[in-house]
Amino acid sequence: MRWRCECQYDGTDFQGWQSQPHGNTLQDYIEGRLAVIFGKKVRIHGSGRTDCGVHARGQVFHFDGEWHHDTEKLRRALHSGLPSGIQITEIHEVDNYFHARFSVKKKRYTYQIYLGHASPFEKRYKWSIGHRTIDLPQMNALAHCLLGEHDFSAFGAFGGDHKDTHPRKTLYQLTFLQDGCDVILATEGNGYLYKMVRTLTATLLEVGLGKIDGNYVLDCFQKGIRREKITTAPPHGLFLDKVFY
Repeated sequence: MRWRCECQYDGTDFQGWQSQPHGNTLQDYIEGRLAVIFGKKVRIHGSGRTDCGVHARGQVFHFDGEWHHDTEKLRRALHSGLPSGIQITEIHEVDNYFHARFSVKKKRYTYQIYLGHASPFEKRYKWSIGHRTIDLPQMNALAHCLLGEHDFSAFGAFGGDHKDTHPRKTLYQLTFLQDGCDVILATEGNGYLYKMVRTLTATLLEVGLGKIDGNYVLDCFQKGIRREKITTAPPHGLFLDKVFY
């Protein structure tokens, strides 16, 4: 029996999604709880790996296990033994053709920026950049040039285990929205390179602040080369909002 699960988490206190030797990861906590429920090791497969400090409103994972009781009882059993920063919102039985990672059609991310100093109740979830004026139309005009299928090597990071041999991705949406001091980058795509959303956020923001020229960014983009002025935003403003299948 294969189970598709959806979860939310505050990534602040975890060392990312993927299992690590020290065990303080989302995968380790969830697999540990499943081992208690099923009496044996159960491996989960996520839609992708979020970094340390990144949050999720709609992460998806699947696992295989025989369960012949009420599905809601399984959700409650899994949820009840997890840290308070993780919430299991849905569990559904699916056929064995479903794979949380390989069946993905597209993903939606948002990145939250605050023009000023976010309150103590929000600073874990917003990148506070101080009281600045940004050129939002210029940022969105440049973002529009990045829509479609392209090689996004200029905005990826390829260190460690994150080696993507397919840098061509398709972006369906890349838009900055502003409401007072809150600025949100909303993006949807069929896939993203390692740290790509955070890099797009920081780089386009630098253009909006007048720190770098948009033509510099486009030149890097068109040549597929990441240069020194292409920067990466901190993780705590990023949310994996939804995975589409």
